[in-house]
Amino acid sequence: MPVTEKIAGLTEKIIERSRPSRQRYLDRIEKARETAPRRARLGCANLAHGFAACGPGDKAMLRDAACGNLAIVTAYNDMLSAHQPFERFPDIIREAAREAGATAQVAGGVPAMCDGVTQGEAGMELSLFSRDVIALSTAVALSHQMFDAAVYLGVCDKIVPGLVIGALTFGHLPSVFIPAGPMTSGLANDEKSHIRQLHAEGKVGREALLEAESQSYHGPGTCTFYGTANSNQMLMEIMGLHLPGTTFVNPNTGLRDAITRASTKRALAITATGNEYTPIGRIVDERSVMNGVVGLLATGGSTNHTIHLIAMAAAAGIHLTWEDMAELSALVPLLTRIYPNGKADVNHFHAAGGMGFLIRELLGAGLLHQDVRTVWGTGLEGYLVEPRLAADGLAWTEAVKESGDEAILRGCADPFDRTGGIAVLAGDLGRAVIKCSAVPKDRHVIEAPARVFHSQEELQRAFKSGELSGDVVAVVRFQGPKANGMPELHKLMPPLGVLQDRGHRVALVTDGRMSGASGKVPAAIHVTPEAAEGGAIAKICDGDMIRLDAVSGLLEVLVDAAEWASRAPVTADLGANDFGVGRELFTPFRSQVNRADEGATIFRVQ
Repeated sequence: MPVTEKIAGLTEKIIERSRPSRQRYLDRIEKARETAPRRARLGCANLAHGFAACGPGDKAMLRDAACGNLAIVTAYNDMLSAHQPFERFPDIIREAAREAGATAQVAGGVPAMCDGVTQGEAGMELSLFSRDVIALSTAVALSHQMFDAAVYLGVCDKIVPGLVIGALTFGHLPSVFIPAGPMTSGLANDEKSHIRQLHAEGKVGREALLEAESQSYHGPGTCTFYGTANSNQMLMEIMGLHLPGTTFVNPNTGLRDAITRASTKRALAITATGNEYTPIGRIVDERSVMNGVVGLLATGGSTNHTIHLIAMAAAAGIHLTWEDMAELSALVPLLTRIYPNGKADVNHFHAAGGMGFLIRELLGAGLLHQDVRTVWGTGLEGYLVEPRLAADGLAWTEAVKESGDEAILRGCADPFDRTGGIAVLAGDLGRAVIKCSAVPKDRHVIEAPARVFHSQEELQRAFKSGELSGDVVAVVRFQGPKANGMPELHKLMPPLGVLQDRGHRVALVTDGRMSGASGKVPAAIHVTPEAAEGGAIAKICDGDMIRLDAVSGLLEVLVDAAEWASRAPVTADLGANDFGVGRELFTPFRSQVNRADEGATIFRVQ
């Protein structure tokens, strides 16, 4: 079914806005295209260095330069549960490549930090910038020009966006992203959240909290709630960069290994030396970016992608804006209830019909562009299948046409909400993003006095001492990219959730981030301009009445206009953010980063 007139019109607007930069990008990747392996033109010493450590068989194939050679760019480490399964993948990929008459080499590794470990710690101030470091590391890995295609091993928050930006910089190379899959289900997410709140109130101790967290995050694979990591994986499939139906298969299973082998062979099938040349720079276009935003909205995905998708699109010469997302949000229904927007986890979503059912529904409603290019070699209609393990390898069967559990996954005819899970707010405090899908309807409009903090630690101390109570809009500022790298502020949610549960009208306004797990408290995040740039958030005083209206898309301060105009933004001593845990190395990033609504990146659309 063709897209609706409104979706087509918005896509065309992005195409027109992006036309000059997109054409420059396409010209660059066309110039870089090689119909024969680029390594064949390397000097003899260069090429010898490139295959010196290979075994005799691989070395012979690389020496002749007739076979395909696949780059493996991996974010493996064994501290991240989501990335630990990647330890085995290079051997599987090399074996599958040899079966296809080709070779594969680990071209390089990229850093992969765990936001779950660094939450509330100084290391979180490196988190957002790690995305751009990953993009740079990907460029270093591929700079040897030994490769005809690439596969990317990454899952979590900043890692996949960084890999995508790096891959698009080498947009002439075919690229397949290979997921690792979610861990099996552990402690129910609502129970975990409940114990966190009890701990915030001092009603349970550290041992009980640690036991609950350990039961929730208990094995290899992605955390099972629907935060940024799993939003990443949804995006890679709906944008055509995964093989269909492969996103949420658990790790260390026969099916997962078969998917890895199939992904490898598919990457080698679409190189420039064959008849199905499909470079990533042609897959990621304005239509696939729109599909990604639609998927994000329909699933109530991570608010981090209101930053990441802009930066990813920019790497392909495409200008995506918050206004585009806001317009789409009014058109796209909410089709899932996955924690924190419900009790289910991604394993339950997958069992209920998963990506195949979701894509079928969105295509049928004219909300997705079917006529896109994908690594599978079809349009998006080719993604209405799911893999099964057969005696001779993988077999694809038709995806289900009916949801297996309508408490988790629904069709467009009976959605959980008629609009998307993410909205954009604007007003005299600037512009911000809010994730509405997990917030009760009676909390979509909050009007309450401000209480201003310059760190989440300050807010926690105020809560523990009993100073923070009653109706309140907590304003946590100097948390933007220029101030301290824009860390996620999840330590705020338990105390604010307690206040809300006590019956108070509570909201958060911050120039920091809250990611996909922001929860049930209404939170206007990514406020821009940020306080460190003199944004209006730096003018708020304790007691100012703040109105957060997710229904009308407003973020306002209810202060006399003359008084508001006369106020000067406050400043803050940010010196404590400049050193320790490697933060001194990121001073150039803090000075060069652009605004949240521009992608919060050091890179620019070329």
